[in-house]
Amino acid sequence: MLSFFGRETFSKATAPLGKALVKTGLTPDAVTVIGTVASIAAAVTLFPTGHLFWGTIVIWLFVMFDMLDGAMARARGGGTKYGAVLDATCDRVADGAIFAGLAWWAVYHENSKQLLAATLVVLVTSQVISYAKARAEASGLSADGGLIERPDRLIIVLVGAGLTGIGGYWGIEWLTWAVYVAMWILAVLSIVTVFQRVLAVRSSPGARDVIAPTRRAAEPQEPA
Repeated sequence: MLSFFGRETFSKATAPLGKALVKTGLTPDAVTVIGTVASIAAAVTLFPTGHLFWGTIVIWLFVMFDMLDGAMARARGGGTKYGAVLDATCDRVADGAIFAGLAWWAVYHENSKQLLAATLVVLVTSQVISYAKARAEASGLSADGGLIERPDRLIIVLVGAGLTGIGGYWGIEWLTWAVYVAMWILAVLSIVTVFQRVLAVRSSPGARDVIAPTRRAAEPQEPA
């Protein structure tokens, strides 16, 4: 959603909620943890048991709740470095739980190797996309951009899962294929994004600079 509508628009929309939550005494870190734990719980219980629609609703609500930590940090005058690391770590864990829950459903409910393959591709590439950016920034380089970012992944997978859940509940056969379409689209776009991130790093100023080898610490000599 952030990449579709813009981070500035999202920030303005969540600012009042962020201020309200700060007044309750909650901290941005607490909101991050609560949203992540709830999302994981829903992903590993509702998705594997075939409750795709309700799993989608619960996960979506707590993903939105989790995204309020940034608004709370701004309302308090700024976040912390620890909060940024905690938020990024929790995002990776929550994403892993969501795709792992869908993978379990693909195997034990659908018996679909194709859906499992697409889900595993997305599971791996979603982590690589985020890691590539973090590692590049740690090296003073840039890996911004790409077709798919985390908000886009969540929108695509949750819309696909939710529509499949509705189709299964109401007996709409063609709608039950929504998650298959969503996951394969997401798999392809995620692979493209990995290459885009790597190329972005390659084009960054200083990316081709030779790194001087570091001297190994002298090994202690045995006493004569």
